Amino acid sequence: MRTVAVVGASLAGLSAARSLRKRGYDGRLVVIGDEPHRPYDRPPLSKEFLAGTLGEADLALERDDEDLEAEWVLGARATGLDRTERAIRLADGREIRADGVVIATGAAARTLPGTEGLAGVHVLRTLDDARALRDDLARGGRLVVIGGGFIGAEVASTAYALGLDVTVVEAAPTPLAGPLGEVMGGIVSALHADHGVRLLCGVGVKGLSGERSVDAVLLEDGRSIPADTVVVGVGARPCVDWLEGSGVTLDNGVKCGADGRTSLAQVVAVGDCANWYDPHTGTHRRVEHWTGALERPDTAVATLLAYGATQPGVPRPPYFWSDQYGVKIQFVGHAAGADSVTVEEGATDDRSFLAVYRRAGTPVAVLGMNQPRLFTRWRKQFTAARS
Repeated sequence: MRTVAVVGASLAGLSAARSLRKRGYDGRLVVIGDEPHRPYDRPPLSKEFLAGTLGEADLALERDDEDLEAEWVLGARATGLDRTERAIRLADGREIRADGVVIATGAAARTLPGTEGLAGVHVLRTLDDARALRDDLARGGRLVVIGGGFIGAEVASTAYALGLDVTVVEAAPTPLAGPLGEVMGGIVSALHADHGVRLLCGVGVKGLSGERSVDAVLLEDGRSIPADTVVVGVGARPCVDWLEGSGVTLDNGVKCGADGRTSLAQVVAVGDCANWYDPHTGTHRRVEHWTGALERPDTAVATLLAYGATQPGVPRPPYFWSDQYGVKIQFVGHAAGADSVTVEEGATDDRSFLAVYRRAGTPVAVLGMNQPRLFTRWRKQFTAARS
């Protein structure tokens, strides 16, 4: 294999490039990214960077002495993959031919239709998004966060600490019910009320008002919430449009096996755009978390370098964390399908506890709030049992 192209220059792409070199690949390595920035860390964007306690230099993912001997093609968006020529087409007209391809194009934040060009309305996915939002939050005033998921909750927490008047609007009856289940989703999202942040649930957003700048969020029940700044946190869509017609099977992202292999030989996919098969659940799922972007590329690269001859292993269960209002939230596994959840340590009212989700008596997920040491123990046991 003379040339490998990694399409995507965030954590998953960088992890893949590192794994290629670690596993002895010494050929041409091309890393393509649609942003002009070198790889940077995304989790702090909604927290420390937004609060101004972390600078841009602190976000760098590459070590000062790191040299992957790669060709970096940044600020270049991939627009197509020619499977016959095995060439990646770029928006600027260039083509990069490769013997192996790692797809790591991630996901893009969903926007609110009809808000284009309205000042004060933000999504938060990239460094440039965070820069713009940080400037608006510095003015203070009233912030409305549309969406009570983890990104929305972290932005609300950061803005609260900065002294803004914050309201969170969530269309579902209970925020975080998807990843955490109804009961624990309700307990975790109660952190907003604990700190005087308004949480409006079970109501959708009809639209925004304002001529040049947003001045209110209009709810479907007729209410109007005044706003100087709005953050739209309603999920993300996988960036796979550029693969239409390539022969790569798409299904909620790039459909992959348990080792990252796609429907095309010598093409693997990793990160937020990759819909990997999970042998434990018998389903495909995208794991949109930092740990998955760090760990799974090594498995995919091993598959790529072995020309698909390796036996797929069992991916480690997904793990993610969130920091909100000074509380550390950690989760491993899948809450979906659990038939019970019990608090094993601490108390939910204290916002310091560990809960275990079970199905037919077998643990399928673990949640910790301000229990990092105990959670780490449980996570190790849980991961070992599923290996």
